[in-house]
Amino acid sequence: MLNSQERSSSISSVFRGTFIHSTRETALQIREDELLGVDADGKIAFIEKGAELDRLSQTFGFSPTEVTQLVQHEFIMPGLVDTHIHASQYSYAGTALDMPLLQWLNTYTFPVESHFKDLQFARRVYSQVVKRTLRNGTTTACYFATIHTDASLLLGQIANDFGQRAFVGKVCMDRNNFVKHYKETNQESQAETCRFIAELLNKKYPLVRPVVTPRFAPSCTGALLGQLGAIAKKNNLHIQSHISENIEEIKLVKELFPDSESYTDVYLKHNLLTDKTVMAHGCHLSDEELVVFRETGASLSHCPNSNISLCSGILNVRNVMKHKVKLGLGTDVAGGYSSSMLDAVRRTLDSSKVLTIQDPEHVTLTFEEVFRLATLGGSQALSLDDQTGNFEVGKDFDALRVNVAAPGGPIDLVQPEKPKILLEKFLNLGDDRNIVEVFVAGRKVVPFTEPTTE
Repeated sequence: MLNSQERSSSISSVFRGTFIHSTRETALQIREDELLGVDADGKIAFIEKGAELDRLSQTFGFSPTEVTQLVQHEFIMPGLVDTHIHASQYSYAGTALDMPLLQWLNTYTFPVESHFKDLQFARRVYSQVVKRTLRNGTTTACYFATIHTDASLLLGQIANDFGQRAFVGKVCMDRNNFVKHYKETNQESQAETCRFIAELLNKKYPLVRPVVTPRFAPSCTGALLGQLGAIAKKNNLHIQSHISENIEEIKLVKELFPDSESYTDVYLKHNLLTDKTVMAHGCHLSDEELVVFRETGASLSHCPNSNISLCSGILNVRNVMKHKVKLGLGTDVAGGYSSSMLDAVRRTLDSSKVLTIQDPEHVTLTFEEVFRLATLGGSQALSLDDQTGNFEVGKDFDALRVNVAAPGGPIDLVQPEKPKILLEKFLNLGDDRNIVEVFVAGRKVVPFTEPTTE
C-alpha cells in the first residue's frame, strides 16, 4: 500500500474530459467526462468517471486543483502510428511522382539516398522529418534509413532527442543493377547491420529500437536475406521490408527467385516472416499468401497514398481483415507525398470507396475502422499493443490533445457537435493546427523545445 507522499509523487498528470480510442472489440469507444491519470513512468494509472474525482484524488494522492480540464471541442485520442516511412526520402516529398515503382526508385530514390553518407545532410533531413511527423501527431514511426550505418544511428539519436517512439532500420541491399554505386557487398551489409544493431542497442534509448531491414527481395540476394533472417532471430528483433507493391516488381521477383512459389514464399524461406515482421503494401497478395501472413503472425502496412501516387495498386483492406492479418497504416514518404497519418486515414477511406465503385458488393471501410487501423491497429502491426495503442491502464500514455475548433485552424464549427462528429471532422479536415499537444510515454513532446543533437 502506498503512503500519501508516495502516491502523490507517483502521479505526474491528470486530465479530465473526453477520451476517444479503440479496443480489440470496438472500433470506436467514446468516454465522456472521464479522468485519466498518468504516473511518473509515463503509464496510464487510471481512467474512470469524472464523478470519481474525490475518491481518485485520495487514492492516488493528487490534488483536484492539479487536474487539466479539456475545453469545449477538445478530446484526447491515442497517438498515430506510422508503420512505414522512409525518413531518407523526406527531402523530395511532394515531387517526383511521375513514374512507376522500379523506374521511380532508380531515377529519384537511390541517387538521393546515396547522399546520406554526408552526415551533415543526414542531420538536416532527419531532424526535419522527425519534427514534422511529431507535429502531425505521429507518436510511433517505423523508419527506413539508408545503407549508411552512421547516418542511420544519427536518425535513432534524433528520434530519441525529440522523444518519438521509433524503429530505425539501416537498409540492406547487395543487389542494384541500375544505380551501381548505391549498394553493399553481402559481407558489408551483414557486418554493418550487426554494428548498427549493437551500437543502437548500446545507446539504451528508452523508445528507439533497431529493425532489420532488407530493402525488398529484388535488391537482396538469397544469401543476404537468409543472413538477415538469422540476425533478426538471434537478436529477437523486428523486421521490415516491402512486398507485392507493383506488378512489374512481382515479375522481377519471380525471375530472381525462380524456386519460390510466390513473393511471400521468398521471405518465408529466408525466415523473414515472424510475429515481429511488418511488410509494406501487399497490394497484390493472393489469399494463399495472406494465410501465410496470418500463420506466421507477420503484419502488413497499408500505404494508400503511395499505392495511388505510383499507380501500384489498391489493397483490399477488407479482405486482409477477413484473413485476420495484423494491419496498420503507413505514409510511405516519399512514394506517398504526405508525412501526415491523417492523410493515410483519408486515402485509406478513398481507396476502399474506389473498390466499392468497382464492385458494389465490396463493403466500404468506415471511418471508425480506419481510426482503429491508424492507432491500435498500427501498434498491433508493430507488436507494441501491450505497450501502447489505446488508453488501457498500464500502457504508455501516447496521446494527442485535439482541439477541433483551434483558432486559425482548418475547421469551422457552425453548431454544437457530439464527440463522434468532432472526431470525424478532425480525421477528414484537420491538420497539425488542431493538435494542441502530443505526448509520448507521458512526456509532452509537442510543443517541443529544440534539442541539441550533437
